[in-house]
Amino acid sequence: MMTPHTAMVLAAGYGTRMGALTADRPKPLLTVCGQTLLDRTLDLAAAANTQRVVVNVHYLGDQIRAHLEDRALPHITLSEEQPQILDTGGGVAKALPYLGAEPFFVLNSDNVFVGPNPLQAAVQGWNSDRMDVCLLLIPKAHARAYMRPGDFLLDYNGYPVRRGAAAEAAYVYVGVQIMKPDVFKKVPKGPFSMNVIWDHLLEQGRLGVAIYQGTWVDVGTPEGLAAAESALAEHNA
Repeated sequence: MMTPHTAMVLAAGYGTRMGALTADRPKPLLTVCGQTLLDRTLDLAAAANTQRVVVNVHYLGDQIRAHLEDRALPHITLSEEQPQILDTGGGVAKALPYLGAEPFFVLNSDNVFVGPNPLQAAVQGWNSDRMDVCLLLIPKAHARAYMRPGDFLLDYNGYPVRRGAAAEAAYVYVGVQIMKPDVFKKVPKGPFSMNVIWDHLLEQGRLGVAIYQGTWVDVGTPEGLAAAESALAEHNA
C-alpha cells in the first residue's frame, strides 16, 4: 500500500444549506471548536504525510486565499474556478495539472472525524491492482447529523452497490477517496459530478471501498456544526 503524497480539497461550494452562516463567509471557513473546517481537513492531510494539497475555490474565494497565505504545511496550490463552479468531478479535472501522475486523495472540506485519520483509513483499503478509485465509507449507524437514506450497500464480496430503489443503504460516503488520474481521461468538459466516474467504475468492477472505524459528522447544516462540536467535546472529555 502506497500512501499518496498529493491531495485535492474541495472548497469551492456555496454551502447553501448553512443558510445565513454562509451569506458572507465560505463554508470551509466556518469553525468547529475554534478551528475552521478547512484547517481541520488540511491538518488531516499533513498528519498523513501529504506533502502537496490543491484547494479549489469559487464562492468567496478571496477569503480562502487570504486565510491560507500564512499556512506553511502542507504546501498549498489554489485552483481557481471562474467564471463558473465546476462541481466535484469538474473541479478535480481542472486541477489535474497540479495533482501529478500518481494516485491522489480527494477530500471534502465539510466533514469532521472523531477517531483514526480518515486518509490513513482509506489507504488501508486501497489496492491499485484491482481498483481505480477507493471510497471511504462508514456504517450509517456511526454517522452523526446525517439525515439521508445512505449511499451504498456491499455485496457478498465486499464490492459497493448503489442504494438504487432500496429505502436505505447501510453505508455512507464520508468525503474521502483515493483516485487514479487516468479515470479523468474520458469525462465531460465543464461541470460534472464525481458520480459520473463512480458509475463508470461500478460497471467495470473497479470501484473499491474502505470502512472508517471512527465517528463521522456530516457538517452540512447548522445542526451539523452543533453535532460536530458535541462529538469533539465528548471525545476530548
